[in-house]
Amino acid sequence: MTRVPDLVILVLLVSGLAGCTTADLDTRSMQPLPAKLVSLMAQKGMKPSDPILIRIYKQESELEVWKRDRSGNYALLKIYPICRWSGKLGPKKLEGDRQAPEGFYSVTPALMNPRSQFFLSFNLGFPNKLEQALGYEGTALMVHGVCSSSGCFAITNDGVAEIYAMGREAFVGGQAAFQVQSLPFRMTAQNLAHHRDDPNMAFWLNLKQGTDQFDVTRKPPAVDACDRRYVFGAQATSSGTVFSPLAPCPDYHVDASVAAKVAAKEAQDAARLAAIAAADSDQPLAYTDGGMNRSFRDVLQLDGPEKLSRLTSAGFPVSRPKAALDDPYQDHTIEHLANLGSAGASQ
Repeated sequence: MTRVPDLVILVLLVSGLAGCTTADLDTRSMQPLPAKLVSLMAQKGMKPSDPILIRIYKQESELEVWKRDRSGNYALLKIYPICRWSGKLGPKKLEGDRQAPEGFYSVTPALMNPRSQFFLSFNLGFPNKLEQALGYEGTALMVHGVCSSSGCFAITNDGVAEIYAMGREAFVGGQAAFQVQSLPFRMTAQNLAHHRDDPNMAFWLNLKQGTDQFDVTRKPPAVDACDRRYVFGAQATSSGTVFSPLAPCPDYHVDASVAAKVAAKEAQDAARLAAIAAADSDQPLAYTDGGMNRSFRDVLQLDGPEKLSRLTSAGFPVSRPKAALDDPYQDHTIEHLANLGSAGASQ
């Protein structure tokens, strides 16, 4: 693993970065990891300096932090509820479309923002290499604090403080960049069956190739792009071969044991998807403008946006609260999809 020089990390984490920043110096970015979180790491065989990986799920409004444990594999450390994201399911393509991005991203120390107006933040690096080649546009797509979004993932001040600190410690420990897998939903057979007629399905199945590889190896997949799509764990047959996002894919292979495990998982998922699809006659529901995890939505519904903003954002306004209450996947639908998954498994 390439080690990031400590001096570079220190300069990046205490200096201001461009975009969405305040002018006042402060020490928010240097808050220590909470003792309870460090204890949880120890229980799972992890150290604060071990590398991390992040998964984001729009439909479930959740963010997962995975961390490498003493076995050398990554294990789930903690799930954070997302207070606000905007747009709908599907990739971001245009500046100003309010879409939160979907794809595979690599976050370096340079993308960490210790002086964000949204408490703390890190830039996903949108558009990535593939998105740039496809002409997708957008700037400053972040994971940040508060409970307000215009194309970002807002996870409250307390939530982002923990995640920022985990990223900082992983960088100090030598991780050069951490991977973010930003997804429309958990890539389960029931979710794929429910959204099977969505025009983004081919794109989502391409993302699933990467998440499947992580699921069977518990290691972040290497990410390249060719033929207008992602390729994962690809090893070019000829040395010096370069993967180009818009060019045909060169000859490549994936580690045989990994490819076999992924193929077995794909076959199992396809069989379950077909069984579930036969039982699922519901049409996917439409978003008004993004979503909000049920834990925050309940507060918003019962006590109003001012109370929620005080609890999550030090008084920063909640964005489009009515649209947040319209989130169609934080009511019965989650249980409905879970029930479909159980039905599919029994067939």
